[in-house]
Amino acid sequence: MTLALTIVTAYIAGSIPSAVWIGRMVRGIDVREHGSGNMGAANAARVLGWQWGIAAGLVDIAKGFAPVFWLGPIAAAHCPLPLPEARLILGAVAILGHLFPVFVGFRGGKGVLTSLGVFLAILPLDIGIGIAVWIAVFGLTRIVSVGSLAAVAATALSVIIRRFVFDVPIATSLVVAAILLAVLVFYTHRTNIQRIRQGTEHRFGKR
Repeated sequence: MTLALTIVTAYIAGSIPSAVWIGRMVRGIDVREHGSGNMGAANAARVLGWQWGIAAGLVDIAKGFAPVFWLGPIAAAHCPLPLPEARLILGAVAILGHLFPVFVGFRGGKGVLTSLGVFLAILPLDIGIGIAVWIAVFGLTRIVSVGSLAAVAATALSVIIRRFVFDVPIATSLVVAAILLAVLVFYTHRTNIQRIRQGTEHRFGKR
């Protein structure tokens, strides 16, 4: 398998529109036309039920994790880059696949869970901290977007602190990637941030 083929495979994996396909199979609907209009697990849970939201979320995580974990060593063997950088390239391509999926007209989701899968394969400790923060913040607010924003910020902060305070040998490219991920997630959630400020963002458990 060549480097180009691993990149194409990562994009196709990232493009899998789990919530859209599940919505069509379960209810015969496009979840992007209901709820928040987003192609994500949270909207799938809102529109289809929490069981299908979890299923969509697990697929979204897997489509980021699998290309990075399994294809990363193959890609590194076919390019003059260390394994962390090769995995980052595949991870970035998988995230782009989720944002602009070829299967549904390049109208994708916000990339949080796919990004989680990518970094779970590269920086599992920092992602574990991010997940703990998400659980805590979501438990307090019942707002998925607030938890996601707090989690991605905590993940980036964890990487920075471990690298520059505790001198953990984390590649500079991974530090930069964690920061860029936080910026990307905040950008893709700009409408959510606006609704949070207005007090109109959806809270689970309330109508």
